[in-house]
Amino acid sequence: MNLVLAFLGVLLVLVVLWDAFETIILPRRVARRLRLTNIFYRSIWWPWSGLMRRVTSGKRREKYLSLFGPLSLIFLLGFWAAGVIFGYAIISWALDEKLKTAEIVDFWTYVYLSGTNFFTLGYGDITPLEPIGRALSVVEAGTGFAMLAIVIGYLPVLYQAFSRREVNISLLDQRAGSPSSAAEFLRRHKASERGGDLNGFLSSWERWAAELMESHLSYPVLCFFRSQHDNQSWLAAMTTILDTCALVMVGMGDSPAWQARLTFAMARHAIVDIAQVFRTAPVKHHASNDRLSHADFQRLLSIIQPEEGWTNDVADAEKRLTEMREMYEPYVAALAELLVMPLPPWILPENAIDNWKTSAWGRIQ
Repeated sequence: MNLVLAFLGVLLVLVVLWDAFETIILPRRVARRLRLTNIFYRSIWWPWSGLMRRVTSGKRREKYLSLFGPLSLIFLLGFWAAGVIFGYAIISWALDEKLKTAEIVDFWTYVYLSGTNFFTLGYGDITPLEPIGRALSVVEAGTGFAMLAIVIGYLPVLYQAFSRREVNISLLDQRAGSPSSAAEFLRRHKASERGGDLNGFLSSWERWAAELMESHLSYPVLCFFRSQHDNQSWLAAMTTILDTCALVMVGMGDSPAWQARLTFAMARHAIVDIAQVFRTAPVKHHASNDRLSHADFQRLLSIIQPEEGWTNDVADAEKRLTEMREMYEPYVAALAELLVMPLPPWILPENAIDNWKTSAWGRIQ
């Protein structure tokens, strides 16, 4: 029986260390269903998000949701530490290590010893007497020190990826409104009479989508990190770019359709792969929750005023746009439901105000 318990303790330590390796060090997506990190996030995200859905104030809901990402990191590190500490304690308890102490030795004595070893406290009030116990203490101290070093290197990488992601989202504010909108972006872009810049803009977002896919597949916890403003998110920005590329690809005169195809392919690739990480099945849209109705499509045409070539057959353009939307909207809708991130509108509401025009003292007149 003691050997079985010792084996279970070793297994627990190895499982935790392997999970930490896959989460922090391994720079690629892990497709395995049964993972401690996945179980951890599912067990705390569902009650957290379910509780936040009941909050009626949008600003308050976003405030509490924004706490989840950073707090979950702290809880996850504590979860790993507890797993390693209990694993080594089970091994010591099963092997019935002889300890130098004046207290009555029970399982919690071994847990305390394991904790002091893992965090390298070195109190010395309880020490192992036998060679195997001393060797186990040295190994656990090395394990704790290595995990601490890895975590110290992990957090800066994580926040650098978050910072790079947010830069482009902030740049989208003055280009596409707040919240961002494909129709508003194309309207402002056309009004600026700088048609050549669209190619460069879409090219930069192709790279942004590629960087986001690489970072968010390696570190899925970044998906829970919210943007600086309540009406912005990485998912909304990605959806706006997909909407814009779909419009350009359907046909807008001399617009750079080739670059739009490249950006669309990269952005859709990122969205689909992230949806697979969270195992969120695509949600088919219905007439009740259609982001772009027929009436809104007619309004969109009047806003962006496409050049000739598209308006020759509006019905065909709408059909092709619907086909393009079906390639990505089911995935962004699934992620929006999971992450409690609203999707952007195709047409900006009339009362919308850009974030750069507002402050704590009101809006710019």
